[in-house]
Amino acid sequence: MFRRDKVILHLHRGDIRLIEQKIGVTEMNLTEKEFVKFLSKFDEHPFDVKIGDEVSHIGKGESEFTVIFHKIPSMKELLTSTSIALGEAYMDGKLEIEGDLYHALNMFLGQMGKFSTDKKALKKLIFSSLTKKNQQKEVSSHYDIGNDFYKMWLDETMSYSCGYFKNENDTLYQAQCNKVDRILEKLNLSDGMTLCDIGCGWGFLLIEAAKKYNIKGVGITLSREQKAKFEQRIKEENLSDRLEVKLLDYRDLPKQHMEFDRVVSVGMIEHVGRGNYEEFMQCVKSVLKQGGVFVLHFISALKEYPGDAWVKKYIFPGGVIPSLREIMQIAGELRFYTVDVESLRRHYNKTLLCWNENFQQHRAEVVEMFDEKFARMWELYLCACAATFMNGIIDLHQIVFTNDVNNELPMTRWY
Repeated sequence: MFRRDKVILHLHRGDIRLIEQKIGVTEMNLTEKEFVKFLSKFDEHPFDVKIGDEVSHIGKGESEFTVIFHKIPSMKELLTSTSIALGEAYMDGKLEIEGDLYHALNMFLGQMGKFSTDKKALKKLIFSSLTKKNQQKEVSSHYDIGNDFYKMWLDETMSYSCGYFKNENDTLYQAQCNKVDRILEKLNLSDGMTLCDIGCGWGFLLIEAAKKYNIKGVGITLSREQKAKFEQRIKEENLSDRLEVKLLDYRDLPKQHMEFDRVVSVGMIEHVGRGNYEEFMQCVKSVLKQGGVFVLHFISALKEYPGDAWVKKYIFPGGVIPSLREIMQIAGELRFYTVDVESLRRHYNKTLLCWNENFQQHRAEVVEMFDEKFARMWELYLCACAATFMNGIIDLHQIVFTNDVNNELPMTRWY
C-alpha cells in the first residue's frame, strides 16, 4: 500500500528538507531518495517516478506521464549532465516512459533551464574544435550514416529541414515542397540567374530552382553520401548542364573565384560554431553580387547558449544554435540589409512529429540495420527536438538579406 507522508531526507551535509511524496518510504534506499529529491524540482507538470515497486509523485495534480527507472543514474552523472544521464538511461533501456514519449518530453523539457551541466568537466564535448578537419568529421558522423537510413523516414524530396505547412492537412511531402517554393520565391529568382546552396543536402532545392526558374546552380556539402545522391539526381533529371555539387568547406568558397546572383543556406550555419559565424557571413558576401539576395534558414535561439550536451555527444557533434540577435548584428556590420524575417518554429515541431511517425513505421528496420540502442537514441532525438520547438526553447528563422542596398526588389512581401 502507498501512503502520503512528509518524509525527512538527510542529504548533502545534513541539509534536511521536507518532500511530500506518494511513496512507500521504508522500501527506498538513500540513493533512490536522493534521486527522487533531484527530480522533484521538475514539478511544473505532474508526473510519477517508478523505481522497482515504489512510485513517487512529482508536482501537484494528476500525473501526466510515468517515468520507469530500472536503474537510476548516479548523482554525479546527473550533476555533470542531466541531459546525458537521462538520455543515456533511455538509450540503454534503463529508463522507460509509460505513455507517449513526445507528450512526456513536451511536459518535461520546458524545464531544461533546471538541468545541471558541468561545463568544465564537459569542455571538450561542449566546445569542440572549429578546424576544417574536425568539422568535416563532425558533419560526416551525422549525415553519412547512410542514405538508406534517411530514406526510411524523410519524404520523397529527401529534405532534412523544417517543412512549411501551408494547409492544415498538408502531408510532409507537400510541406517540404511548400518550403522550397517559399524559399525560391524569397530569392526572387529569374531566368538565367546563378544560385549557390551552402549545405545543399541531397539537392532538392537546387533541382527545383533549375526546373522552375532555369537557373544555374552550385551546391556545396561536406557529406559524401549527400554528394553521391545529389549527383545521381542531377543525372536522372538531365540537369548536368545546369547544376553541380562540390565536396567543399564554406571557408573555401572565396578561393573558387565564383560569383552568384543569389545564395541560400538551409540548416547549415548551426554546424559552423559560434566563433565562425562572422567568417561564414563574410564567405557568403565574398561570392554574392552587389545587391544580391541571401536567404538564411536556420534553427535559432533567444539567447546565446553553448548547446545541449547529449545532443552534442550523440546527434550533432559540434552543433551550436545561433541566437537571432547575434546573426543580425553580424549581418549589419557586414552591410547585409535585412529585408524580411519569418519564424517557422511550429512548422518544425510538426515536421519532427511527421519524421517520428515515419521513423516508428520503420523502427524494426532501423533496429536490424543498427541496433535497439540506436533506434531509442534516434526516437529520443526526434521527440525531444519536437518538444523543444513547441516549448520555444529553440526557434526556426528564415531571413532575407541583400548584399548592400537593393532597390529593385518588390516593396511588399511578394512571396
